[in-house]
Amino acid sequence: MIHDQPLADPPVVTTDRFVLRPLRASDAGLITHYASEKRVAAMTSNLPHPYPPGAAQAFIDRICATDRTEDAWAMDGTPNDASELMGVISLKRMDRNQSEVGYWVAPPFWNTGLASEAVQALVAANPLKNATMFASVFQDNPASARVLTHCGFEYIGDAESFSVARNTTVQTWTYLKRMG
Repeated sequence: MIHDQPLADPPVVTTDRFVLRPLRASDAGLITHYASEKRVAAMTSNLPHPYPPGAAQAFIDRICATDRTEDAWAMDGTPNDASELMGVISLKRMDRNQSEVGYWVAPPFWNTGLASEAVQALVAANPLKNATMFASVFQDNPASARVLTHCGFEYIGDAESFSVARNTTVQTWTYLKRMG
């Protein structure tokens, strides 16, 4: 994607339990710690397992670049005396004023509503002023599908995506959220 001007930093989005804030270099250690868990990587298309040294810093550098095609936020609980990084949520720019939502939550925070709260907050903030947001989840991850339907995303069909951690193509469910 070519830009005439550098992109602005993603905005901070506040929820009741945490803030969504732009990633920073100090997040590399916790990203590495949690992304190294096979249970996390196996539910994403892009996290490798094992997670290689330097991968978190490379991800942060890419996300913070002025010519990036994706914005990402840390789910940061420090305002409420919780962990500095409980997960990551992102918006990948697509054509026609659309983006794709992606997220992962660290295992200590699974089944706490954290993912739903993060997706709801990002949808409400709509920082890229999208007309439509998409998301897809692996069909063996019904908890993530429930997050999306809980946040008003509609199921639009089956597809498949390659999982780097699994080194295979995995069946997915695709969801859409029309904004405004």
